Amino acid sequence: MTDTAFSFIPRAARSSKPRKTGLTEIRGPYYSAYGPRHLADLLEIMGNWIDGIKFAGGSFALMPPEAVKSINRLAHDHDAYVSTGGWIENVLRFGPDAVDRYIEEAKALGFDVIEISTGFISLPTEALLRLVETVKKAGLKAKPELGIQFGAGGDTSAKELEAEGTRDVGWLVAQARRALDAGADIIMIESEGITENVTSWRTDVVARIIDDLGLETVMFEAADPAVFEWYVKNYGNEVNLFVDHSQIVQLEALRSGIWGTKSTWGRIQNIG
Repeated sequence: MTDTAFSFIPRAARSSKPRKTGLTEIRGPYYSAYGPRHLADLLEIMGNWIDGIKFAGGSFALMPPEAVKSINRLAHDHDAYVSTGGWIENVLRFGPDAVDRYIEEAKALGFDVIEISTGFISLPTEALLRLVETVKKAGLKAKPELGIQFGAGGDTSAKELEAEGTRDVGWLVAQARRALDAGADIIMIESEGITENVTSWRTDVVARIIDDLGLETVMFEAADPAVFEWYVKNYGNEVNLFVDHSQIVQLEALRSGIWGTKSTWGRIQNIG
């Protein structure tokens, strides 16, 4: 059990790092610009509950290499993995050589996971599977990001996204299964079209994904308190979630059942 202050106060059971479920991945510098010193503070107080850090929007491509290495080393020192985020969507536009160099440099900089997103681009299934295999051959973990919303990933308005239309959830499940069979380590589920920039949440999509794939193979983007509260309330505190770094304390208080809103107060339970 993780050592904390006031440990005599009962709380919902949580698995210890390295976890297989109940993973919390936090967003790296993007909406908030921060570096190693801020991250060091964050990991010092909440490192027990941070399983991974994801650089969003290609933010690492704006930083000196040593700064990226410093952040990645710091994460590793606290038993947290580091993911690239979905910037490969941009790299793919420049051909296979650029993709190979991208994966090579990511490994050299200390990344553990390559996220393979396709929200802004059309990528055939076989090409996605080849990317998974290429990442695995490089000795890195592959994390495809899948969703039902065309044009997802840029915080596009709900009205514009509605005009784009959505995919059937059966397509997502089939893609995920093939990616997992090809060696993908986990599937990131894009929130747009499900709980983000929609007129009403597609909870039916979440239910189908979990029923067909299981909690341990998927991670849900949930960078809004109302959204991650809904996931924990409906699927338990071992659901894998991606949130903003500023939300880690609020999320873990909810997972542990030590605090909550009127809807969740005293209701989050788990037996170790």
